[in-house]
Amino acid sequence: MTDPFTVSLILIVALSLSGLSIGIAMICGSTVYLAMKGFDPSIASETLLQGLFNSYTLLAIPLFILAADIMNIGSLADRLLRFCRALVGRFHGGLGHVNVVSSLIFSGMSGSAVADAVGMGRIIINMMTKDGQYTKSYAAAITAATATIGPIIPPSIPMVLYALVSDQSVGYLFAAGMAPGLLMALMMGVTNSIVARRRKFPVDDSVPLKEIPKVTFQAFPALMLPVILLGGIYSGIVTPTEAAAVAAFYALAISVVLYQSVSMPQLYSTLANSSRSTATVGILIAGALTFNYVITRENVPNSLADFLAQFELTKWGFLVAINILILALGCILEGGAILLIIVPIFIPTAQALGVDMIHFGVVVVVNAMLGLVTPPYGLLLFIVANITRQPIGRIVRDLLPFLAALFAALIFITFVPGFTLFLPRLLGYQG
Repeated sequence: MTDPFTVSLILIVALSLSGLSIGIAMICGSTVYLAMKGFDPSIASETLLQGLFNSYTLLAIPLFILAADIMNIGSLADRLLRFCRALVGRFHGGLGHVNVVSSLIFSGMSGSAVADAVGMGRIIINMMTKDGQYTKSYAAAITAATATIGPIIPPSIPMVLYALVSDQSVGYLFAAGMAPGLLMALMMGVTNSIVARRRKFPVDDSVPLKEIPKVTFQAFPALMLPVILLGGIYSGIVTPTEAAAVAAFYALAISVVLYQSVSMPQLYSTLANSSRSTATVGILIAGALTFNYVITRENVPNSLADFLAQFELTKWGFLVAINILILALGCILEGGAILLIIVPIFIPTAQALGVDMIHFGVVVVVNAMLGLVTPPYGLLLFIVANITRQPIGRIVRDLLPFLAALFAALIFITFVPGFTLFLPRLLGYQG
């Protein structure tokens, strides 16, 4: 007799390859599994609804998406870019550094790599390629690479997804992402300097020092958003979900009231785009919750733990294996799917080997984000290729030095957990 779990897996893969959303594919595969097992298929709906209604933290995701979309309209992004240009534009490869710093600042507001690449990335690419200062492929490559910082520096939608499947504190996960995110930005800044000197990219016209206070003042309300967001979370005034609501409201207030740069049609379009993005993420989460029920019924995590125990892996060997697996899966799967489907299977093994769950979360999130710029899938590659109308192959060639820098950062983050856990422990984490 055909194994129901095998049929379910084959169906999910087949539907995904045919172009159907992986979330819907998982719901279909799980429903078929339940029917073949003789269970009431309505269990799938019950599991889905219970998972969504019992996860208050999930409300943060649509609110962070809305905040990011609001910041992509009006003059907020332009003001932030002028500030970054005044800060680092005077150095060799200046606009490349502006790209890195703007991603670092914007990541403290959106929590999404895609939002960073589509919003701020589109503007900085136009700046870099104006008058032929930088090649379009290089501008696309560095934009894709720096966008991976977004989900590492808090707030972070992938960290929220990991908190959902691991039952860890969102606040501590946000804190754990700070140092790794800054390290990734530093590595990319150094890489940009080396490449800019070798390829003789121009030095940007520096902003006179006397104008820096004015530029900073103009961008100050936008720069305060990460301070308000993170200060509220770590002071205990608001939860991460409430902080997401504050972020969305604050972004709307400064864009509409203070900067007066958003019209009603723009706001309506933004709300519609946020709703579509939220629905996409919601379907993925719903599918993962349903399929995780199937995985639990099949006792896959414990079976996998028993299988890995035969190899007598240390926790370091396990982390190496996880890095390789997720990097490989990242070439073909979307990051959210990896965090919601693959990672939960390995959590019991990680716990049994003594791997810290907050450190593990940062490692897998960084891995999943690197998948966004890793061929052949590389969602960010397709986004920047669409913006610049450049062939993927040409972008990948310019991306290789940045990928090397990101992989070096990943290795350091993996094998020096104290670096990641320093800030959470400072805030009271006992792990």
